[in-house]
Amino acid sequence: MSQQPSVILATASYDHTIRFWEAKSGRCYRTIQYPDSQVNRLEITPDKRFLAAAGNPHIRLFDVNSNSPQPVMSYDSHTNNVMAVGFQCDGNWMYSGSEDGTVKIWDLRAPGCQREYESRAAVNTVVLTPNQTELISGDQNGNIRVWDLTANSCSCELVPEVDTAVRSLTVMWDSSLVVAANNHGTCYVWRLLRGTQTMTNFEPLHKLQAHKGYILKCLLSPEFCEPHRYLATASSDHTVKIWNVDGFTLEKTLEGHQRWVWDCVFSVDGAYLITASSDTTARLWNLSTGEDIRVYQGHHKATICCALHDGAEPGPS
Repeated sequence: MSQQPSVILATASYDHTIRFWEAKSGRCYRTIQYPDSQVNRLEITPDKRFLAAAGNPHIRLFDVNSNSPQPVMSYDSHTNNVMAVGFQCDGNWMYSGSEDGTVKIWDLRAPGCQREYESRAAVNTVVLTPNQTELISGDQNGNIRVWDLTANSCSCELVPEVDTAVRSLTVMWDSSLVVAANNHGTCYVWRLLRGTQTMTNFEPLHKLQAHKGYILKCLLSPEFCEPHRYLATASSDHTVKIWNVDGFTLEKTLEGHQRWVWDCVFSVDGAYLITASSDTTARLWNLSTGEDIRVYQGHHKATICCALHDGAEPGPS
């Protein structure tokens, strides 16, 4: 077993590879060939042990600390591109969303899919609420649905803009806000209010015209970024914009990518952002200056997704 790096940074590309990078030096230290399909999304388990790669139509789990090119597990019951993947905070189960119109839950300690929810349209994005009891999905027809995991049903439906695909969803770490970004460059922001029951109510707070192009990813800053609260929006207009959540004023525009920016992820303290772009590169940005301080070069085609885990692992496992 090799010594585990404290910062796990991975990217995936249309060149059918997944690459692991030394975040500071920019050196690629491991490449996994992924011949079966493109990889749409990467996510690292909370304990930093595994990397999930969402492909078409499977999800593969790779060991972060081995050099084996083979996945340790494959999850296979989706029937089309898997566009979203993530983990419950203890790492006991995984969730996914696919263009086959379903949201699924997988127990990582058992084979097969444990639960399935029907969105009836291609699912582009799924997020888990911080209390770990609801999944929120966004689909190609513009529907946002809240799936109550306790009641095992859809507890809420929203359509911010009819027939405008919801590309990305993000929830504030304290569950106070949810943001949905769409194909018209618009972000819809709601306050999340708890009703008398467990039902979540969405109170419209703001509509932000963030970009002229598509927004491919929106992301709210993490807890350790407090008292600052930011929203990052990555766009087909080649830029990423950083918005102050207090009033939704523009703080910084990150310029440097030459093509679409598909994905972004904050460092654990919210001081840095990693981005992935069709220009084949990933970049590390210092958000206090808005400058890119590292370029990760090695992919031969569009870099579609990135994953970063630079925080502490949760308590003793």
